[in-house]
Amino acid sequence: MKYKIVGDNLPAVICSLEAGEALMSQAGAMSWMSEGIQMETVGGGVGKVFGRMFSGESLFLNRYQALRNGEIAFASHFPGNIRAVEISPGKSVVIQKRAFLASTEGVELSVFFQKKLGAGFFGGEGFIMQKLSGSGIAFVEIDGAAVEYELQAGEKLVLDTGYLCMMDETVSMDIVTIKGVKNIFLGGEGLFNTVVTGPGKVVVQTLPANAMASNLMRFFPSK
Repeated sequence: MKYKIVGDNLPAVICSLEAGEALMSQAGAMSWMSEGIQMETVGGGVGKVFGRMFSGESLFLNRYQALRNGEIAFASHFPGNIRAVEISPGKSVVIQKRAFLASTEGVELSVFFQKKLGAGFFGGEGFIMQKLSGSGIAFVEIDGAAVEYELQAGEKLVLDTGYLCMMDETVSMDIVTIKGVKNIFLGGEGLFNTVVTGPGKVVVQTLPANAMASNLMRFFPSK
């Protein structure tokens, strides 16, 4: 498979498939494709279907196989960029839910739960994430621009909820309460922050869809 990412900050990835090659995607992710590509909806087992249901994603995935050489494109759902991520045994990554766009068949998509109690109850967007494992190439959506950090062992980064897009599986995540009553009520940052701890790579996104939606709500009249 060959691919190219086009569209600047309104991106799409165009994949060139040879006969017999196939890609997997979330339902509704395909934007356009050649006539000789066949779609099949697959579930992947009861446990995987249940996990996707619990995470709020589509219950099924679509498999697109080329009957002859052709192209298929997947466009981002929000202004930002698309990143191709190499997945291999021992090099799994964790991404925010809704960030998975498409992948080659060898990539395994599963639900990733934070182990810490604080993250479980208060993590919001950070609580239920997705894990990409196996072997192949995955295409990941990033809201806005991507900023990368390579954290050393024990090094921490504090983020507002929703700004965490992707991290290596070696990175741990927890949710902490903002200290100080004045900071909570007057700071405008909510009650909780996300803390990620290295070692590993962390990718932060600059324009989370939920933050954009909250800002736009101020311009709509309330009834």
